[in-house]
Amino acid sequence: MSTVTAVPLLPIAKGSLTRLWIGVAILLLAAGALAWAGTVSLQPLGFEVLEEGEGPSPTLDDVVLVSYVGKLTDGKVFDQSEQQAFPVGEVVPGFSQALLKMKKGGHYKVTIPPRLGYGAKAAGPIPANSTLIFDVHLRDFKSKEEIMRMQQQMQMMQGGTGGPPMPGAAPGQ
Repeated sequence: MSTVTAVPLLPIAKGSLTRLWIGVAILLLAAGALAWAGTVSLQPLGFEVLEEGEGPSPTLDDVVLVSYVGKLTDGKVFDQSEQQAFPVGEVVPGFSQALLKMKKGGHYKVTIPPRLGYGAKAAGPIPANSTLIFDVHLRDFKSKEEIMRMQQQMQMMQGGTGGPPMPGAAPGQ
């Protein structure tokens, strides 16, 4: 024969169930806000082709020659150049990713979220957690090896070893 033990239940205080549901609703709202904030920081790189270039795209081992204007989301220009050389693999990750998609002669708009830019640290005129917007023209690109060869040729032409003697100069001078 089995016995059943009765446990007395205390009555629920008036309003407790309402407070419980309000607490659940607050937790759900907080969880939704955290999830939304997480997706904002995970925004993908924005890449818009304004004018398509031609030929292959640069690689991480190339050096690009670009003209660009860099702005913050409020329109403030933080950097610009008519002709700047950059090693593709040595700029912020978002700019590298964009350069890998470009073609010579192309014109692009690139939007870099903070996690692919400077993140939580400020960099000169760029505040922490800034989205960066670039208007970029890819003028040209070369491999690092090609650039080294060009530099060596320039040095030789400017009086390095192996060049022809100057007219009227004695050998060895």
